[in-house]
This record gives sequence, C-alpha cells and structure tokens, in this order.
Amino acid sequence: MQNPALPVGAFLAAILVLVPLPWHWRARNIGTLAIIAWLFVLNLIYGINSIVWAGNVNNPVPVWCDITTKIMIGANSALPIATMCVCKHLELVSSNRRVRFDHADRRRRIIFDSIMCFGVPLILMALHYVVQGHRFDIFENFGCQPTVYFSIAAIFIVYVPPLAFSIATLVYAATSLYHFIRRRISFATHLQGSNSSLTTHRYLRLMAMAVTEMVWGTALTSFDLYNNIVPGLRVWDNWADVHSNFSRVDLYPTMLFPPAFLRSEYLFWWSIPVSAYIFFLFFGLGEEARKEYSKVITFFRRHVFRQAPAQASFATSSLPNSK
Repeated sequence: MQNPALPVGAFLAAILVLVPLPWHWRARNIGTLAIIAWLFVLNLIYGINSIVWAGNVNNPVPVWCDITTKIMIGANSALPIATMCVCKHLELVSSNRRVRFDHADRRRRIIFDSIMCFGVPLILMALHYVVQGHRFDIFENFGCQPTVYFSIAAIFIVYVPPLAFSIATLVYAATSLYHFIRRRISFATHLQGSNSSLTTHRYLRLMAMAVTEMVWGTALTSFDLYNNIVPGLRVWDNWADVHSNFSRVDLYPTMLFPPAFLRSEYLFWWSIPVSAYIFFLFFGLGEEARKEYSKVITFFRRHVFRQAPAQASFATSSLPNSK
C-alpha cells in the first residue's frame, strides 16, 4: 500500500467521532448527532476507498461509487447545516425570549433539526444530478469522487448552500456570544432557569466546536470554489449536452496529477478526518467523556475480568481493628 496513513487516519477518525455519542444521544441534540453520523459515514467511506483503490484505478464496485459519491455531495451541506442547528439552539437558550423546553417544544425542535440535517441534504443530493456531467471519477489512492459540470448552476446547487448555512451559523454564533457577554455574571443562573440542561461550560464548548467546524469547512469550500472558477465556467445550455455520455467513468492515476493538484487532493481528503479529530477534541476529553470512560472501565472490570468493585475506604475493610 502506497499511503497506509490514509486508511489508518480515516478509520481512527471514524472511531473517535463515536466516543461522545452516548451523552449526545441522551441529550437528543440532533445537531451534534448529525455531525457524528455524517463524519462517521464519510470517514468509513474514505477508509474503505483508500484500501480498495490503493495503487490502482480499477472499477470493481460501480454501485458503491454511485451511492458514496452522492453521500459526499450531501455531507458537503449537511455539516454546515448541523453546526447552524447547534448555534440556533444556543442562541435560543441564551436569549431574552421566553422559551418553554417542555416535551412538545423538544419534539418540534427534534423534527425541525432532523429535516434540516438529513432532509435538506437528501434534496441537494437529488439536485446534484442536474450538474452531474457523468457518472463519477476514480482517483488512484483516493477512490471514487463525485463529478460536477462546473457552471453557474453548479455554483448555486453545490457551493452556495454550504456557504449560506455557514453564514447563518456565524450569525447565530455571534448573537449567542452577544447574549453571553451581556449577562456573563448571571449566565449560569439564566441557563438553569431556561430548563435546557446546559451548563456554561457545555454552552461555550458547543459554540466553540460549531464555530471551529464552520470556519474550517467554509475555508475549504471557498478554496475549492476558487480553484474551479479560475479555469473558467462552462455553459449549462441544455440537458442533453450536459448529460451526454453520462455512464462514462473517468480514471485518474496519480502519475497524471500535477504536484499542486495532488497537494490539494490530499488537503481536501484529510479535511474529513481532521473535522472528526476536531469534534473529538471538544467532546472526547471533557468531563462527560471521563465519566463515560469510567463507566466502560467499571463494566469491563465487573463483567469481563470478574473483578469486584474497588472498596471505597479502609473503614469498610474486613481487616482487624487496631484496637
């Protein structure tokens, strides 16, 4: 294998992003759950692709490529949407508006976030067919990649949505920070009064994660858009011309890549594992994570290694009294 770091990095990212899953699942935070789901699936796809297409440009599983390339297109907007949902909730919790976090409100929020984080990406995945010039491409070592007929239509379908949702994330994050600064002294009391189960530490960590992921993703999307606009856009004149010879699969060995193009491919490929590492750094090393690690260790000690739980103190010991 030419680049063993690719599958190792992707599979490690897929594992690490699942570590914070239990407490986010209990909190029913759809935004963070969507980030976990999309990053896990993407890193799993990237890891498998880097193994199957290591050192070759064969096409052994075309159906796999049909499915995974659409998922890549959907994730392009799903991650910014998820961070927007996180910041939208934080802004709502920290605002002066009267909010009831009862069962009905939580249910409406879950439905809205689910539609945004999973329904909207599905629509964009379907719309991608409008600017899909041919079936897919295969890059050596990277695997199958989605194709885009670069035109004005492609900009609005593929690039504008993630950038627009990133701007919305920035607006919600700025407003949330404004609310925090205004009442920073009594903010913990305000969160308790909102009945949102958030603490100041969790609030700031969620906002920092969302903003970091948003800035990282926006920078890469903008860079990708710039790279594709500079050579010039093509004219989307009619359906038959854009989709002519649609079943074609283009194969690209790395020996054909200019060094600058190869560096950009590595940058975009590693952006997904790095996003998972960023998420883990925010949520895999906190207080909730340490509690979960302690529960897992205790479970293995009791049920796998058949060890008795550690005694709390010498006062409960069966050793004879010094008297």
